[in-house]
Amino acid sequence: MAKVAFIGLGVMGYPMAGHLKVRGGHELTVYNRTFAKAEKWAAEFGGRAARTPAEAADGADFVFSCVGNDDDLRSVTIGKDGAFETLGADAVFIDNTTASAEVARELYQAAKACNAHFVDAPVSGGQAGAENGVLTVMCGGDEAAFDRAKPVIEAFARMVGLMGPAGAGQITKMINQICIAGLVQGLAEGIHFGKKAGLDIEKVVDVISKGAAGSWQMENRHKTMNAGKYDFGFAVDWMRKDLDIVLAEARRNGAKLPVTALVDQFYGDVQEMGGNRWDTSSLLARLEK
Repeated sequence: MAKVAFIGLGVMGYPMAGHLKVRGGHELTVYNRTFAKAEKWAAEFGGRAARTPAEAADGADFVFSCVGNDDDLRSVTIGKDGAFETLGADAVFIDNTTASAEVARELYQAAKACNAHFVDAPVSGGQAGAENGVLTVMCGGDEAAFDRAKPVIEAFARMVGLMGPAGAGQITKMINQICIAGLVQGLAEGIHFGKKAGLDIEKVVDVISKGAAGSWQMENRHKTMNAGKYDFGFAVDWMRKDLDIVLAEARRNGAKLPVTALVDQFYGDVQEMGGNRWDTSSLLARLEK
């Protein structure tokens, strides 16, 4: 059992912190921008609610964060009353936010200045993965810090891997989103094409999912897509935030991402349709409007 702090109790962070308490058996202190939510979590799981990130991190062996973006992450770490004000020597800060590799490298250096450690550890698996404790976690940082953090992270994960130095976890998450974007668009076009041709989509998917076209997206989303239901998991607004990070990194490293850039525009069309909170499979709705 370790002393653990968790900063950010959104749709992902709330259940992740819960797994750290229940499965991991750790002593948890939680912080959320809305204090009432931290109090609710503490009442539900038996932890302690803190009023600032600095208070949450004080005395913790491991500090987790799962917030919105780079600016939010800087605010809860190096901002006023941020966690790095009280981050103890040799403590490990594990960031589960999907953010830029640039901010990961920045905070890695800031943690070193505190004689502490920073691991960028974005996750994949969506809200359902967080609730069921089966997330995939892609990490960047020093091997020694990762080795200490891994058994703690495993409370909410089914796969935890060290991908390289600071920022490598975020780069890997970008690759994950690149692959998903093209895959969902292809699935949307396939379903749309099949419906226009008058075929039974269930029969089509039952056959092609057993071959090279099969994917997690096909297996888990084709039924809801075919029914025009888009309230299952990762929202379009979040995907666009992630793809903005991807495309910014591509401009820096010179990578050519024509399909990703196009699908990002398609998600912009979905937002204009009012689908900001629809899940990412809603690319089909754009084709059927």
